[in-house]
Amino acid sequence: MKVDKLIGQFLGGNGRPDKGSGFGKGAATGGILGLLLGSKKGRSMAGSTIKYAGLAAAGAMAWKAYQGWQQNRSPAEARPVTGDDVQQLDPRFSPQGAAANGESFQISLMRAMIGAARADGHIDAAEQAHIFEQVEQMGLAAEEKAMVFDMLSAPVSLADICASAKGTEQAAELYLASRLVIDPDQAAERAYLEALAHRLNIPTDLVAHLERQVQQGMEE
Repeated sequence: MKVDKLIGQFLGGNGRPDKGSGFGKGAATGGILGLLLGSKKGRSMAGSTIKYAGLAAAGAMAWKAYQGWQQNRSPAEARPVTGDDVQQLDPRFSPQGAAANGESFQISLMRAMIGAARADGHIDAAEQAHIFEQVEQMGLAAEEKAMVFDMLSAPVSLADICASAKGTEQAAELYLASRLVIDPDQAAERAYLEALAHRLNIPTDLVAHLERQVQQGMEE
């Protein structure tokens, strides 16, 4: 799946940001998710659900994992997210909600994805330049564009990522969004995910459900 086809398919949108809604209904976050999924490590993760709705699909995946965990089901019983799941997304998992620190949860998710991508070292100078170029084309307001550039240029604090989570629901979504752009088969990346789960206070059983949703997304 090419990056240019992923951009614009976030949140069920058409790629034309609605500037009145803040980050164009996810333009920045959805676009960066597409770029990171389009990297050499993320390409295989761009399953049909992610193609369909990008960041909203990530929220639906976290929601489905959370439901399975609450109902004490085995992760092996989980089913992939569908378009209906995205359309009926529980508001607690909406990217457009508010984070614990008062910022838009879209921004928190963006920060988490960039932090995860840096953890596995695949945002090199060329990739960063490519992302900058794509952000320039997203139709963002100058203030929003500056925020994206700042996040891409500055170190991302694990403490800041975790402080933005409002409850287990947002913690699960931050973890899943991070997991989508990382390769846990490598020691450094696995250590980052373990530290993230620990700092977010995500139960081990819930992590297993989140992992299963990601695996299903990769298999689609």
